[in-house]
Amino acid sequence: MSSSPYETYETYQPSYGGGGGGGGATPPYEPQPPSPDSYAPYETYAAQGTDTYRPAYAYEPAQEQAAAPTEPRLPRQAPAPASASDGGGRAAARRAARRRKTDQRPETLRRLLPQALVVAFLAGGTSAFVANDKAIQLTVDGKERTLYTFADDVTELLADEGVEIGEHDLVAPAPGAALASGDEVAVRYGRPVQLTLDGQRREVWTTAGTVEGALKQLGVRAEGAYVSASRSKRIDRHGLDLDVRTERSVTIMADGRRRTIRTNAASVREAVDEAGISLRGQDTTSVPQDSFPRDGQTITVMRVTGTKEVREEPIPYATERTQDATLFQGTEVVTRAGEPGMRRVTYAMRTVNGVKQKPRRVRTEVVREPRTQLVKVGTKPMPTSVAGADSLNWSGLAACESGGRPGATDATGTYGGLYQFDTQTWQSLGGSGRPQDASASEQTYRAKKLYVRRGASPWPHCGPRLHG
Repeated sequence: MSSSPYETYETYQPSYGGGGGGGGATPPYEPQPPSPDSYAPYETYAAQGTDTYRPAYAYEPAQEQAAAPTEPRLPRQAPAPASASDGGGRAAARRAARRRKTDQRPETLRRLLPQALVVAFLAGGTSAFVANDKAIQLTVDGKERTLYTFADDVTELLADEGVEIGEHDLVAPAPGAALASGDEVAVRYGRPVQLTLDGQRREVWTTAGTVEGALKQLGVRAEGAYVSASRSKRIDRHGLDLDVRTERSVTIMADGRRRTIRTNAASVREAVDEAGISLRGQDTTSVPQDSFPRDGQTITVMRVTGTKEVREEPIPYATERTQDATLFQGTEVVTRAGEPGMRRVTYAMRTVNGVKQKPRRVRTEVVREPRTQLVKVGTKPMPTSVAGADSLNWSGLAACESGGRPGATDATGTYGGLYQFDTQTWQSLGGSGRPQDASASEQTYRAKKLYVRRGASPWPHCGPRLHG
């Protein structure tokens, strides 16, 4: 016996055409893949006091191979040559063990076949289950997590995870995009920002998480700008109010000098102060001091000096007219003369950069109220007929005296009207005011009355026309 715990065996070569010896030709052996039932655990055999280790799939005689030709075989180890003392006992025991194993195999196959079918079915279902399960990396507002989902697209995934999307939110890939294992889905919530940019207020939306990110996303030139909040400040879902004043170039003209500065001032007054220019007394600027300075704007500082001047000015009186049936139509009689009033007016006299400006009224005080003038206006129809004068050629006389113009006056202003009355003669005939202010019919009526009194003598040159 060898000192090794196991016996040493030679490589087995099956024998064809003989019993246990080596009478026939020995073709090369090609190993076949084993089936689950082609071998069993090793068994231990004892023969006449000698322990022998032998695998259960030991060599079978040729007649046993013919009985089961389809049984796959593996390469085997040949036993050590039997000694004379064995007397064939070991070989007989091995053949008996092989016969027992052959008898047991059909029963084993019948018992394992249903189990194999169930395992195959479960394996196929599990493969489909695993194939539909996807590993997705979901990032919501910067918070990353890896999840496993059966969702087919982005919309279904977000619905399963309870992530609600609004019109201002950003989703990448877009909602509805198909998903595959290993994909990344990012969601950025929109945040409202009440942005006052260079004096103009409006509401904007951003998916940035910080003020600095929002400025970049909105395209605001932040270099040198004033920002009302820290640029690293986080923007929550409710948003925030943000005042931004970008850096601008402003030119200021003052005292004959020109200064151009870059500023993010909120008002013209602040920009003037940054330029090192002081406003004193009534000094002002060409644009309102509280207005927002625009990029490229030119602001002129105006040095103002001024005094006040008080003037007294008349207040015109009003005229009140009332109708009087005792007066002929076209006749007006002043019953109370009007008197103008008086007011005291204070003016501001200014000099801007050495140039006098138009006086500006700053105060008015009434010293005396005006008195209304009262006038009576006649409504009685004017008679047109005067006995003894109606048949005369009055149109010919008027054409000769005034060219037929009721408002005509002579060069001296003494005579007026169609028939060139002087004021005294006119009023003696019942007329009021000046003859040239009366109607043509009244002038003709007064001329007829004058003719009855004095004949044609008042018109020494044109009188003969009355009879022409």
